[in-house]
Amino acid sequence: MSSSGIQQIHDVGAKALGWLYEHREGFRLETDPAPEAGVLDRFKPLGELALIGKVIFREGVAGSQQSALAHKLLDHAWHELLDSGARLLEGQRREPLSPVPLEVYVPFRELGYRQPDLESAIRLNHRLASWAGLEVLPVRRLGLSAIERRFGVEPSVPETAALAHTWLARRAEPWTVEGHIGYDITHTVFHLTDWGEKPAGLPADIAEYLALWLPAWLDDWLDLKRWDLLGELLVVDACLPEPTLDPAAWAGFAQAQQPDGAMPVVDGMPEGDEESVFDLVYHPTLVAAFASALAMSRALSDLSAEPAPA
Repeated sequence: MSSSGIQQIHDVGAKALGWLYEHREGFRLETDPAPEAGVLDRFKPLGELALIGKVIFREGVAGSQQSALAHKLLDHAWHELLDSGARLLEGQRREPLSPVPLEVYVPFRELGYRQPDLESAIRLNHRLASWAGLEVLPVRRLGLSAIERRFGVEPSVPETAALAHTWLARRAEPWTVEGHIGYDITHTVFHLTDWGEKPAGLPADIAEYLALWLPAWLDDWLDLKRWDLLGELLVVDACLPEPTLDPAAWAGFAQAQQPDGAMPVVDGMPEGDEESVFDLVYHPTLVAAFASALAMSRALSDLSAEPAPA
């Protein structure tokens, strides 16, 4: 990849992280959520934020300014929004069978944030047969098995068994992929590789299938201007043994990003009040930071592996 291409990827991530920090209050939690909404609905974005922060630090490609912003953002999320984990503990006590507190907590714990009482509550609830009996989509079950392993408890369903029921494990007809299946594909890869940390976790047959068909899917979602899903597919590309770091897809993705760093979900930016717009664009903007960190790491690794000129 050219130096200008690498710079483009870097700029996408730097701008995305800057927007997330400037709009950090958007990750607000409801103080009195409606009963039908559930207590834990707004916790998930904070878990996603922690995951992306972990990727940024793990890959080590962020500059000092980006790293400082990521630290401040995560400290704000943990201490100010989650009350140093107390809000997660409250949520776990209100909804003892929900895996959401565990899913949100684990990436924070991996970054050094701890809440011992929450850990005790999770371990207690994990012993219930009802916890393992939670009926979810196959890709969600794979994710729960992975997060249980990372937390240090026996997965309710072995990851290999959970994987077998996913769409991607069947290597189904590639032309049947639509939006929901696309997200199932990307998250299957995320769970198998621990969010890009262990590319070797991707079975060889699945890696070969993705190497064959991912370029066509990148073209499709680029044409449709589905930026959120395109960003996740760019992450999948970076998880492959031989990433393409598709220049056309990255150029289109970068062009869709707004000058302030926000990434729309599809086509252009939505309209509405600040909170409503945040709720619509925070995820694709997080994905932009994720894709940038992982692709930058792969691109720089490729450069370092190239033989020196004679």
